[in-house]
Amino acid sequence: MSGGRARAAVRAGPVRAAALTLVLAACASGPAPAPAPAPAPGPEPAGPAAAGLSPAAVPGWGEEDHLAAFDAWADSCRVARDPAARVQCDRALQLRRGPGAVTPTLARAFLESGFSVVEAETADGGPGLLTAYFAPEYPARRRPDAEFDAPVLAPPAGWRRGQVLPERTAIEAAPEAVSGAAPLAWMRAEDLFFLQIQGSGYLTFEDGARVRAAYAGDNGRPFTGIARPMAERGLLPPDGTSGEAIRAWLAARRGPEARAVMALNPRYIFFGLDADDGGDPAGAAGVPLPARRAIAVDPAHWRYGDLVWISADGGDLAGARGGYRGLVVALDTGSAIRGPVRADLYMGRGAAAGDEAGAVRHPLRMWRLVPRG
Repeated sequence: MSGGRARAAVRAGPVRAAALTLVLAACASGPAPAPAPAPAPGPEPAGPAAAGLSPAAVPGWGEEDHLAAFDAWADSCRVARDPAARVQCDRALQLRRGPGAVTPTLARAFLESGFSVVEAETADGGPGLLTAYFAPEYPARRRPDAEFDAPVLAPPAGWRRGQVLPERTAIEAAPEAVSGAAPLAWMRAEDLFFLQIQGSGYLTFEDGARVRAAYAGDNGRPFTGIARPMAERGLLPPDGTSGEAIRAWLAARRGPEARAVMALNPRYIFFGLDADDGGDPAGAAGVPLPARRAIAVDPAHWRYGDLVWISADGGDLAGARGGYRGLVVALDTGSAIRGPVRADLYMGRGAAAGDEAGAVRHPLRMWRLVPRG
């Protein structure tokens, strides 16, 4: 759902955008991406490592919910382009069509027989980084008022990717002049700012109508996170820059003070409104993102449809959970997600998912599950 998550999750955003904490923190992009084309196949493991180890060798494998992991991969495996992955995808779908239900034991046996594992490595051999994102749900209005005064804008007619438009401050000063159309909706300024970071989300109007706000374009400006500068200015403590903490600060200072801080990020995201189908948004791979089973990755190092084991412990933000471990599927990307050991975990829809996502900044290890041909 990237930041414009670039994430598709927004995406297209998933555009994800992308990782909320990192994104807000200056290192990240945001959701923002718009739907991106499927990445080119990355390099294959070579030499002895190509054979890999049994998935049972990764730490925590025995405690995994193998059936949930199997279902998440089987639901999305058709996006895989690698011939060996297609073979395993066919096996999975045949297993589902079998006479009996797929059991946890059967799912585990499928994964262990169909894949080997190879650990991904950073250039220095150290840990990578796990962050997280979500599909936000916010109230909106059809007409502006004192509280809902931030317009949700469609992109200018003829917008094309890479086009450079005015920065955030200039767009906010003359929104209709830039967009060329009346606002699609009105939101609280801090909510719109976070919607733009995630790249997409859901809006509920005063009459109860619900729509999905999907990434439709951006102003071509680079994303700049605001968490780090807020900590440097003493506005928030260094370990207190979670997404919820930042949003609360902005809400409490709604108006010129908050807008000055949000203006530190010149990137601006435009949206389109679609019907809310009640499900989760699609990622860059074009399929709905399964909550807690999908990640945004760097397409230079991973393919959409890759099955990945992640292990991340020791978050350093206030309110962070101890760790995250399990099988996930690479289904999204984000402008802040760069490197071979870098992932943004999709947490799901709504406030609870957002509270958790905003506190994820954990050292990360990743293993690629290499399909056997």
